[in-house]
Amino acid sequence: MSEGWDHAGRLGRAQAGLRDRGADGLVIGLGADLRYLTGHRAPALERLTALVLPARGAATLLAPRLEAMAAAGCPAARDGVLEVVAWDETDDPYRLVAHRLAASLGGSAPWLLVNADLPARHLLELQRALPVASFALGDEVLGELRVVKEPAEVERLRRAAAAADRTIASIAAGRLVGRTEADVSHEVRERLVAEGHDEASFAIVGSGPNSASPHHEPGDRVIGPGEPVVLDIGGTLDGYGSDITRTFWVTGPDGSIGPDPQFVELFELVRRAQAAATAAVRPGITCEALDAVARRVIGEAGRADEFLHRLGHGIGLEAHEAPYLVAGNDTPLRPGMAFRIEPGIYVAGRWGARIEDIVVCGEDGPIVLNEAGRDLYVVPG
Repeated sequence: MSEGWDHAGRLGRAQAGLRDRGADGLVIGLGADLRYLTGHRAPALERLTALVLPARGAATLLAPRLEAMAAAGCPAARDGVLEVVAWDETDDPYRLVAHRLAASLGGSAPWLLVNADLPARHLLELQRALPVASFALGDEVLGELRVVKEPAEVERLRRAAAAADRTIASIAAGRLVGRTEADVSHEVRERLVAEGHDEASFAIVGSGPNSASPHHEPGDRVIGPGEPVVLDIGGTLDGYGSDITRTFWVTGPDGSIGPDPQFVELFELVRRAQAAATAAVRPGITCEALDAVARRVIGEAGRADEFLHRLGHGIGLEAHEAPYLVAGNDTPLRPGMAFRIEPGIYVAGRWGARIEDIVVCGEDGPIVLNEAGRDLYVVPG
């Protein structure tokens, strides 16, 4: 994660969230929550690395001795807003966690929160070391911190979106007919990295009947003329995610097999649903209401059962994070929330279409980060 974030402020807000909920402390393992609060990118090892954050008092980053130097180099440690404590192979790190929380544990039944990425093996050991404590997920505290993006975070999302836009344009300008889905997927990944991504996390290429599978795994199917291709691609740039979906129609090298009128009708319905949902973004509208906007457009055309998934979900340090745009989620949007809007229609065994953009809720409406065209991409080959 880039330097320059206010880790002291983030840790302070996390502690305030703990106190507001009556929790005594928070233990965070590896993952995006740890990166957000400390800037530390710890490797995925079986040994415990954890941020120990009491409701009151100093934060501690606990790390195995062999990782202590890297932990001490993280931005929050360099800024002096937390102490790094190394543990040796013969130590019990869970008792060290208990020791670091001891001063803040209140009453006879302390309540501790953990993040969702903490493995069960670590949670069970913490329960052994703190038998009188009760444990719960800290999603409310952590989600509240991360769900509204800072302006610098939005800028990173915008840069990632622009790189993904350029990748879509490159694929559309190249050859598709006669290539396997896997081959095109490989090219997508290479182009995302060439455009500045840290990594290409996914490159879905669903051709012909495979376009009806939203999470299709690209395989050996050869792309032919006269069929749709759905490209859903993304990764991370400077730690923040990109994700874009565009739908192509491949005509063949001579352009002789134009888009099927039935597919054009299906695609235009998706395009209208995506445009309507995007236009409806504003502070105060609930996640479920936004989902309903797109679902209403598709449902009124009699195709509700072919819209298989939620409208979208948040993006930031993780590909999937709050807010989730789905029925039953009455969370109102707030300025700075970033999410995908990605309606789709899928006809099993035949074809499908999807359009996806990253959108930020602005003070007065939607801020669309992707700029690639949303019409059907009709490509010759």
